[in-house]
This record gives sequence, C-alpha cells and structure tokens, in this order.
Amino acid sequence: MQKETIKIAIAGPRGRMGSEAVKLVEDTAHFELVGAIDRTYNREKLSDVMISSSEAVIYTDITECFSETAPDVLIDLTTPEIGKLHTKIALEHGVRPVVGTTGFSESDLNELMELTDEKGIGAIIAPNFALGAVLMMKFSQMAANYFTDVEIIEQHHDQKLDAPSGTALKTAEMISAVREAKMQGHPDEKEILPGARGADQNGIRLHSVRLPGLIAHQEVMFGGDGQTLKIRHDSYNRASFMSGVKLAVEQVMKIDQLVYGLENIIE
Repeated sequence: MQKETIKIAIAGPRGRMGSEAVKLVEDTAHFELVGAIDRTYNREKLSDVMISSSEAVIYTDITECFSETAPDVLIDLTTPEIGKLHTKIALEHGVRPVVGTTGFSESDLNELMELTDEKGIGAIIAPNFALGAVLMMKFSQMAANYFTDVEIIEQHHDQKLDAPSGTALKTAEMISAVREAKMQGHPDEKEILPGARGADQNGIRLHSVRLPGLIAHQEVMFGGDGQTLKIRHDSYNRASFMSGVKLAVEQVMKIDQLVYGLENIIE
C-alpha cells in the first residue's frame, strides 16, 4: 500500500547534517521537500545554492516558510539556541518538529510539552538519531541493573559546541533511572587538576573528548569484581543518523505528544 506523502521543511539544509537530510527526503518516495530555512539565502531554489535536485524555495524567515509551504513536519538540524526557537515556532504554527539539536532544559521541555498538548500534535527531540546509538543507550540501561559502577566517555569532532553531548547526558539519565544512587570513585579522591575526573551527573562521571577526525563516538564502561563491560557506538559519517531521522518523521505524524529520545519510539 502506498504511503501518504509527508510534506517536509528542513532548517539548516546546507549544514553537514542538514545536507544529509535533504538527500534523505529526496530519496524517500513518500517524503516531499516543500521548503527550507537558511540564515543566508532567501527566495532562492535549493538546487541553486547546493548539490540538490530540489526546486524547494529557501526562506530566512521561518514563519514565511510555514505560511507559504504548509509543511507537515519540520526537520531541524541547526544549533541549540536556534533549534529551541524553531521548535516553539513550529508547534505554534501546527507543524510537527523533528529536532536533532541538543541543549533543551527541563523547563524548555515542559513548555514544549504544554504546546503539543494544546495543539494536539506530536514532536520528537532526539539527542542522537543513529539507531545504533539509541540501542547503546538502551543496552547500557539494562546493564546498569547489574553493574552500578559506570563512567561515560564521549568523543566528537572539535566543532561541536556543547559538552558533554546530549547523548551522554541522556545515557546518564537512563542509567540513573535504574541505578542505585552512588558517587563514582573513591569518596576521598582529590583532583590534582580541576575537572580531571570529568563532569558529575547523578554520581556518574562523564568525559568529553573533542578532536578533528572524530565524528560521534561514545563508550559506556561498567566495572565489577574482576571484570569490565564496555558498550560502544561509533558514527563514521553523518549518513548514520538518517535512518533515525526517517523513522522520527514517520512516527511524529502518528503521535500527539512530545517525545524526548528516539529510544521511546523503538521497540
């Protein structure tokens, strides 16, 4: 049975993630790219400013894009601050946001939850769209039932703006939900250099590495008597995130609430 076409606008189409999203939409039969939001180009065709076959028009004003193209879904792969703004505007205009930016606070999420309830439409915010990374988080939560000693090491390219990553924070949150509260390390340990032991999230130590040559990598390391367990995921290019974006776009059309984390829509 042929799927109903989903009309999509993309914010940040020229970015490294955004350009992959453009390819995804172009290559998916039941997706239609109707518009794009960009901070530089306005009223030009996407195919005129980047490698794309799309005739979709680019807008610098997101509200103009929504009013003139009437998308069903906004894919936002911009920056944390812009992503927050776009998500709110999308919901206010009845457009379902699928957001890959991080940095949403608890109060931000509560505000967006109220908006989704008011509008009766869905929204999906995912710190990581790579399905392998989502499974890594779920497996780590399972392991935390048996191993309470755990640290998280995340590695990203040196242009990433936030640290620790949203994936690391989400992993720590999921582990904390099942793990007995415990401060990792010796209670009398002393940092010779401040920050040497990493950030502290509910007693779990998080370590961030930023280097050129990296894309997105995370290892969750558990320790027990005479053994360690390491759960690791590596993204070697940004195409790795697109299967999750596709899933999120399809699922956001079926829900009427805010979902934070792709792990909540996969079985």
